[in-house]
Amino acid sequence: MTGAVNDAGTVQDTTPAELRRVVSASVVGTALEWYDFFIYGFAVTLVFNQLFFVTDDPAVGTIVGFATFGVGFAVRPLGGFLFGHLGDKIGRRSTLVLTTLVMGISTGLIGLLPTYESIGIAAPIMLTLLRMCQGLGAGAEFGGASTLLAEHAPPKRRGFFTSFAQTGVQIGLLTGTVVFLLVESLGEETVLAWAWRIPFWFSFLLIAVALYVRLRVAESPVFRRMSQKQTTVSLPVMDALKRYPRNFLIGIGAHICDTAVVYIYATYSLTYITKTLELERWVGLAGVIMFSVLVIALQPVYGRLSDRIGRRPLNLFSVVFTAAWAFPFFLLLDTREPVLIWIALIIATTVGFAPMIAVQPAFYAELFGARVRYTGFAASREIGAALGGFSPLIAASLVAQADGRGWLVSIWIIVTAAISFVAFWLSKESKDVDIAAVDVTGHEASVRASTADR
Repeated sequence: MTGAVNDAGTVQDTTPAELRRVVSASVVGTALEWYDFFIYGFAVTLVFNQLFFVTDDPAVGTIVGFATFGVGFAVRPLGGFLFGHLGDKIGRRSTLVLTTLVMGISTGLIGLLPTYESIGIAAPIMLTLLRMCQGLGAGAEFGGASTLLAEHAPPKRRGFFTSFAQTGVQIGLLTGTVVFLLVESLGEETVLAWAWRIPFWFSFLLIAVALYVRLRVAESPVFRRMSQKQTTVSLPVMDALKRYPRNFLIGIGAHICDTAVVYIYATYSLTYITKTLELERWVGLAGVIMFSVLVIALQPVYGRLSDRIGRRPLNLFSVVFTAAWAFPFFLLLDTREPVLIWIALIIATTVGFAPMIAVQPAFYAELFGARVRYTGFAASREIGAALGGFSPLIAASLVAQADGRGWLVSIWIIVTAAISFVAFWLSKESKDVDIAAVDVTGHEASVRASTADR
C-alpha cells in the first residue's frame, strides 16, 4: 500500500481505489495529450504538404512538413527543463494540469489556421509556432505522468503500474489514427477543403476531459513528504545535472531508438506506403491501428515481466531485436502485399518496440532521486527525443537518396538501436531502488531495496 500524507502530517495508506484513480488519470490524460501530438504527424503525411507547405514538388513539401514535425521535438527538451522544474517545485499534479492546457489549446488552434492559399507564407509560420507549443507541452507530459505513477505505485509492482503511462501514449496514437481514417473516408476533396480540421478541433473537447480526470488525483505522497519537510531544491535542473551526470547521459541515449522507430513505423511508413509504394492510404493506416492495439495490450504484460526479471534485460533485448528487424521490415514493405506489410509493422512493434517502452516509465523514474526526479526524467528523455524525433525527415531524405528504396532507413534504425544499446548496457538494474529516498543516486550508488510490498 502506498503511503500518503494528510493535512495533519501523518502518513496514511493509499487505498486500492485511490491507486486505480491515479492509473486511470494517467492513462486518460496521457492519451489525450499524445493524441494531440500524434495527429500533427498524420496531417503532415496526408494533407499539410498541399495546404501549408506548397511547392512544385509534393515530395519537397512532405520533407518540409516533416521538418516542422521535428521542430516539435527540438523544443521538447525545453519543455522538459521548464515544466520539470515546476514539477519538482510546485508538484507533479499541478504541473500536469498546466501541460494539458498548453498542449490542448495549441492543438485546437491549429484547426483554426488559414492555409497558404489564404495568407501565404504566414500560414506555415503560424503552424510551426503552434507545433513548438505542442512540443513544450509534450516535453513534460510523459515524465510527469510516469513520475506521479511511480511515486504512488507499490515497489514490487512499479513496472506494472507505470507501464500504463505508455498505454496512454499508444491509445493516443490509436485514437489519432482512427480519427484520421474516418476523416479520410469523406473523400480527398472534402478533407482538403475543411475536414482535416476536425481532429484538431476535437482537442478543445479533450481538454475538459483531461482536466477533469487530473484534478481528481491526489498529489504524489513522495512530493508531499518533501514539501512538508522542506527538502525540495531551488534549482532542480542544476541539481539533476550535478548529482546525476552519468544517469542523465544514460537517459538521453536510452530514448533515441524508441523515438526514432515509432515515428518511422507510425508516421513515415504512411508516406512510404502511399507515396513511394503507391498503395492506398488505408493499407498503412490499418497497419498502424493493428500494431497499436497489440502494443496497448502488451504494455502491462511487459511491465509486470520487468518487475520479475528487471528493466535492463528487456531494454537490451528490445534494441537488439529492433536492429535485427530493420532490413526485414523494409523488405516486407517493398512486397506491396498488405498482409506482409501488416506483419512487418506488427512484429517490429510488438516484439521490438513494445517491451522497450513498457519498461521506460519505471526505468527513468529510478534513474533520479525524488527531489529532481521530474526534471531529470523529463529533460534527459526529451533530449533523446529531440535527437530521435527527426527520423521522419531523415527517412524521407534517405529514401530520396536511395531512389525510393528503404535500405538506408534500415541502416539509420540500426544506428539508433546501437546508441540506445550502449546506454542500456551502461545502466544497472534498478527495480529494487527506494523511490521515496530524496538522494538515491539510481544506478551510481548502492541500490537500497524496498522490502515492504505496499
